[in-house]
Amino acid sequence: MKTIVTDSAEEAARFIREGGTVAFPTETVYGLGADVFDEFAISKIFAAKQRPADNPLIAHVGDVSQISQLADSIPERAKAFIDRFFPGPLTLVVPKSVDVPPIATAGLDTIGVRMPAGEITRAFLKASGTPVVAPSANVSGRPSPTDWESVLEDLEGKIDCILKGEPSRVGLESTVVDCTDEIPVVLRPGAVSIEQLREIVPETLPFAESDGTPARSPGMRHKHYSPKARVILIDPADVRSASAGRNDLAFIGLGQPPENASVTMIVDSTEEYARELFGFFRLCDRKGIGTILCETVPEEGIGTALMDRLRRAAE
Repeated sequence: MKTIVTDSAEEAARFIREGGTVAFPTETVYGLGADVFDEFAISKIFAAKQRPADNPLIAHVGDVSQISQLADSIPERAKAFIDRFFPGPLTLVVPKSVDVPPIATAGLDTIGVRMPAGEITRAFLKASGTPVVAPSANVSGRPSPTDWESVLEDLEGKIDCILKGEPSRVGLESTVVDCTDEIPVVLRPGAVSIEQLREIVPETLPFAESDGTPARSPGMRHKHYSPKARVILIDPADVRSASAGRNDLAFIGLGQPPENASVTMIVDSTEEYARELFGFFRLCDRKGIGTILCETVPEEGIGTALMDRLRRAAE
């Protein structure tokens, strides 16, 4: 298979309409999309990514009106979040329509829905003429791609098309909120923080781990976001001691890197840290780095999501 790379939203959408797979930019990370109602097209996503079948996908819409095609009902608390945060980096889990095939939701009776921001993304979704179901456009378990070159690195020859866009401005996957019960629950933290969600629905809760519960969101069960290198989380005060005696070492964080780190990235804010993390992981892989020291940050705002990704990468 030859993977077509294009900057035309209409050309990319044609592949969706014809049952193909398309990687496309969003403000969070690049997604790998197919028609949500086309089971065979969705199966090609799982094959290209080597993705476990029990990992549900998220449906992306170009317009709020399309949500009714996906959801059996839209709870009032979900409507409140839609009014405040769509389009944007927020996914809402709602009761699934019977028209959505089980392969898209890992057999669950719920579906995650979001409306991405970004002009080329919205143009692509509208031209597709259907909601587009999409996980991140990478081989499963690897760092999510935040630019089209990283998609090509992982999936060239395995998917039909890549829609070129700007690098992702958030850099971490969307916040996922389960709206199927009376009290919304944050299943996966992201750029929309629980503090912001509570401004709309004050009762919103963080997720509490429980064994045996079906995962209603991607990123809850399987190892994710991992470079080939070993990832070690370090307190800012422990940078020098953690680096002692190590070779082929990399560092990313807000503080000063150790002198023996051969690849470093000093960021100015938690937001920049989140935006650059996955790209830095991929850079370290290309350079054959063995160990990456990642400075920890306070768990507030997007720092909660950043620490979640760092912990999963370090598992």
